[in-house]
Amino acid sequence: MGRDRNKKIHLIERANKRLLGESEMDCPKATQDLELNTKNRDKSIDADYIKYGPLNLSDDEYWEELADHWNTKVAVAKKSLCGNCVAFDISPRMDDCMPGQVSDKEGRLGYCWMHHFKCHSARTCRTWAAGGPIKDDKVSYEWQEKNKQS
Repeated sequence: MGRDRNKKIHLIERANKRLLGESEMDCPKATQDLELNTKNRDKSIDADYIKYGPLNLSDDEYWEELADHWNTKVAVAKKSLCGNCVAFDISPRMDDCMPGQVSDKEGRLGYCWMHHFKCHSARTCRTWAAGGPIKDDKVSYEWQEKNKQS
């Protein structure tokens, strides 16, 4: 009940901003374009410096390779997830950008501002950085603004 109420409040706040003429940024293109999202995700899987994964969360080989890459233990690597990465956006406005359900039994979808695709909180990549996730619309807009400049 509380989540539904919060979502309604958020939608009303966004509508009020539009009525007042305050600009609101569009959703990132990859959240609206399946082909672009898939292209960006696949590049992130294939790129040696990124290696987004694992495809199957129980893939021990992926976690071993990542731990070796980071010179740490597998248990430590498994704690460095998209879900706690600084570039993982799960703000209310990003939830509105998602095309459907955002969660499953293993975690939830968010948007990766580093690699520009919808990623899953239980996965990771070699460019993971501590400090996330992004939960606030204001911070989400700041990341989008930074990405326009690059």
